[in-house]
Amino acid sequence: QVQLVESGGGLVQAGGSLRLSCAASGRFFSISAMGWYRQAPGNERALVATITSGGSTNYADSVKGRFTISRDNAKNTVDLQMNSLKPEDTDVYYCSARAWAPPGRLGDYWGQGTQVTVSS
Repeated sequence: QVQLVESGGGLVQAGGSLRLSCAASGRFFSISAMGWYRQAPGNERALVATITSGGSTNYADSVKGRFTISRDNAKNTVDLQMNSLKPEDTDVYYCSARAWAPPGRLGDYWGQGTQVTVSS
């Protein structure tokens, strides 16, 4: 009932920047929070950053000061500005949303993922 489409992934040199974008569409009442997670081979999917409808943010310690999450509640979009990228940031990044959808269920939804590769 919520579809998420990511864009903006790619290959960049260490120290460079990328901006990821995600747009939500479908049938839902509201979106409580949106965020970004990442997963490398052999690893668990890990939080990168989240933002609530009220604007509260949460960042992984490894990205604080380098990444910034922002959200447009009216357009149901979320962006992740990634600066000072490091090779260890290389992962598949997934957009997520926690949404109220018919018939009144709160659930989590995921995009297909976008590859971010940071070269040394």
